[in-house]
Amino acid sequence: MEKATENSELTTTLHLGLRSLVGASPENAIDALLSSMDSQSSSAIKAIIEGNGDRAMVVIHRGPAKGARFLIAEDKCSIGRSPMSAIFLDDVTVSRTHAQISKTDKGFELLDLGSLNGTYVNNSSVNSVELKTGDEIQVGKFHLIFIKSKK
Repeated sequence: MEKATENSELTTTLHLGLRSLVGASPENAIDALLSSMDSQSSSAIKAIIEGNGDRAMVVIHRGPAKGARFLIAEDKCSIGRSPMSAIFLDDVTVSRTHAQISKTDKGFELLDLGSLNGTYVNNSSVNSVELKTGDEIQVGKFHLIFIKSKK
């Protein structure tokens, strides 16, 4: 039997099938998220919604690390299984460099970086999509809600 190489990549494929969304509308998704959080987390999300539009946030609402919040304040925010990722999602269903959220002139864009299992927004597989508040992003087993300012 051959010895495994030191730098081997271990990733698992996941059949996602149909998934239910948090709510039928972005408002329902945000309301459901806010009602399930403590006052400190709820205040942090409300600050993003009322902000000037230069920041956004994603919150894990289903899957491992439920409730974890990630502030997006830089021009590019990496998502992946690599510990170097700004949004570190530690599961074999997530590629090391899975996706990226970037600031654009219009707002924020999600870009899949050639991940094995793909990136989904509101149950649709995407390569690139402009994000809006309440969008549900799925990366592997993780379901995240995207939040940005109303402005």
